[in-house]
Amino acid sequence: MSKLNAAIIFGGRSNEHPVSIQSAKSVIQNVDTKKYSLSLIGITRKGEWKLYNGVADDIESWESNSTPIVLPPDPSYKGYICLDEPSVVHHIDVAFPVMHGTYAEDGTIQSVLELAGIPYVGPEVLSSAVAMDKVVAKQVCGFNGIPQCKFCSCDAYEWEKNKESIIAEFENELGYPIFVKPANMGSSVGISKAKNRDSLILAINEALRFDRKIVAEEFVDGREIECAVLGNDECIASIPGEVVSAKEFYDFEAKYDDNFDSAIYIPAKIDEEILNDIRALALKTYKVLNCKGLCRIDFFVTKKDNTILLNEANTLPGFTKISMYPKMMINMGMTYSELIDKLFDLAIQNATSKSKIEF
Repeated sequence: MSKLNAAIIFGGRSNEHPVSIQSAKSVIQNVDTKKYSLSLIGITRKGEWKLYNGVADDIESWESNSTPIVLPPDPSYKGYICLDEPSVVHHIDVAFPVMHGTYAEDGTIQSVLELAGIPYVGPEVLSSAVAMDKVVAKQVCGFNGIPQCKFCSCDAYEWEKNKESIIAEFENELGYPIFVKPANMGSSVGISKAKNRDSLILAINEALRFDRKIVAEEFVDGREIECAVLGNDECIASIPGEVVSAKEFYDFEAKYDDNFDSAIYIPAKIDEEILNDIRALALKTYKVLNCKGLCRIDFFVTKKDNTILLNEANTLPGFTKISMYPKMMINMGMTYSELIDKLFDLAIQNATSKSKIEF
């Protein structure tokens, strides 16, 4: 049987570029090379597309061993062209955008692959864009009856014009402490915990460094429980896992710095009935957002009365050696290689299904 040509796309213009590199490294190391021929496509912080010619172990310095390419948004190509060999098209059967943050899991890379006619792992354009924008995602999920914590939002223009009224709104609606986040950023980049008015102002300004819109959330005294969902029309939800952060809250360093010894429990040490409720709510959220392929959906479970609250949905979750999504799926009985194989299969199935639509 001939191999499928699979592209692993990594890097990107996001602040989460380094996380993408580590995720891609793990994916490359676990792809079944008996089934797939790999093209390793890196995107620089400037947005340049290049073919990485090295191996996974050296991927941190990938730009020094790469060839400039273009991926035409023309489905008659369905592949990429190396600029030093423009007459040759390198066909792609399926792509895995192992990318995080803006210009990645926000629907942009998905749009490029849609135009190019290349099947890809993960949710489609609209689902990706909605889930990435925390404010829009909360509005959509709230409309569909999914419980979540109280929140407020503002954009950079409103903040510059109405600082006092926005501060008053956040204080009156949420009370301290308040968590402030960029609306369109993952991996806990730009997140702060404000305990008073002065720190709230600093937190808003910090979040606006990374996005033009921010979301402010009430403090939830709860446990952080995560659930992995896999599938297209028929989906499975993993047994949820729990992250116990070594820091005050689960920020970027706690997630990705090995010096911070955050504890991971799979399954989460919580009553089975609550675990089942979380799985059901994860599946509902997945369907509300119309996800395909995969998603990691994060919840809070309050310490007071075990109320389950949606935190956020991550449509291209981390795939590093310490990331929760692959760990939870491996706990369900599949290997890392089988998980990647299943994701490629789901991507091709979804593209085949869409190809039957008449325009």
